Amino acid sequence: MNRTGVQEVNHINSYSIVYDVKTAILGGGLTGLTLARFLLERGEEVVVLEAEPAIGGLCRSRREQGFCFDTGGSHIIFSRDEEVLQFMLSAIEGNRAVRKRNTKIFYKGRFVKYPFENGLSALPKEDLYFFLNEYIKTLIASEKGELPPIKNFRDWIYATFGKGIAECYLIPYNTKIWNYPPEQMSAHWVEGRVPRPPVEDIIRSAIGIETEGYTHQAVFSYPQEGGIEALVRSIALPVIDQVTCGFRVSHIRRYGNRWEISDDTRTITADRLISTIPLQNLIPALEEVPEFVRQAVNSLRYNSVCSVFIGVKGKVPDISWLYVPSPDLGLQNRVSFPSNYSTGVAPEGCGSVLVEMTYNEGDALTRMTDGEIIGDVIHSLETMGLIRNKDIIYTGIARHQFAYVVYDLDYRANISIVRDYCRKTGIDLVGRFAQFEYLNMDGCIRSVMEYTGNLR
Repeated sequence: MNRTGVQEVNHINSYSIVYDVKTAILGGGLTGLTLARFLLERGEEVVVLEAEPAIGGLCRSRREQGFCFDTGGSHIIFSRDEEVLQFMLSAIEGNRAVRKRNTKIFYKGRFVKYPFENGLSALPKEDLYFFLNEYIKTLIASEKGELPPIKNFRDWIYATFGKGIAECYLIPYNTKIWNYPPEQMSAHWVEGRVPRPPVEDIIRSAIGIETEGYTHQAVFSYPQEGGIEALVRSIALPVIDQVTCGFRVSHIRRYGNRWEISDDTRTITADRLISTIPLQNLIPALEEVPEFVRQAVNSLRYNSVCSVFIGVKGKVPDISWLYVPSPDLGLQNRVSFPSNYSTGVAPEGCGSVLVEMTYNEGDALTRMTDGEIIGDVIHSLETMGLIRNKDIIYTGIARHQFAYVVYDLDYRANISIVRDYCRKTGIDLVGRFAQFEYLNMDGCIRSVMEYTGNLR
């Protein structure tokens, strides 16, 4: 990092060392590091300020006892966005494993093909009739314009898939992953993201003719070595000297035409300030924020994620990842098998399992010890026939406070207030928790491309 103009100042701290840069980026996750790389390639002087001891954010990976697990839950590399996809694939060139998706939903003791509507022939006959009948009735009502207006996410699920698939799979699963009632969530975010399955595919699936849904992820990539963090580190390689870890922002203030950013020990000054960190961490660091803006930020909902890592002797099921909608099978919503993504993330002759649970502060999970959580997960996996306790040779656990944006019914009003304030203040917001949008990895990179493409 080009650190110039070192001087003593008396603005945020009584004595601070000030580093002057063109652009300061808050957050050293995928978005912040991609952004720094793009700006550096434009010839700009940048610094990346990361609160944690290491880069990566939700895309960090943990390596222990020969196993490698992604701490923020299972990540794979795919995208409908060809430009973004090629950028990600070029970053892991020479370190790329390619796999065909084999994903299931655990339903009444059966492994049903994902998406659910493409695996209907595996269902009990009574359930199959229920799903088909309700889907067709809903489709006809939709075409006649007889469906009631969609007011929330729950309404959208019923109107798109019918009562059968809604009540037996999508409502319980989405209640689990969002940790929030679907009827209290907005439906605006899902339109265009999840299409109505074609009736032809529903019928083919029901009679056992092979169909595929979400074909853009039917074949996916993953780093052969190093977990998903290998992608982030490759992207970060040209800018790694511009990254300062362990810099937890405590104060941000405008000083003339410049920004001052402090962690109570060090101060950075910059012409431009770009935030990729959660709004819940950004806004409290600013001075004189109006109370209505603070209230809007505090009202934005999100979920945390707890990931449990299990290493076993021998093979794991030949499944990419598994959705677990039933609340009777524990807190986990998804079980993935990283050793099926790459041979480089587990010791030879071993397999790996990664279990994800979403939660909020005050939930039952927050009152459990690590050992209790791991024990419950192992019991659930044994119940489903996925592992045997006697084969386990490694366990671990990780938590991330900010994992999923939750679109409650007040989301659009609250996010509009916060974005408008940041825009008027002159702080640019890029990425998942700065924009407060449910962006996958490719969406985060696209947000960077759009941002840098609009810079003068």
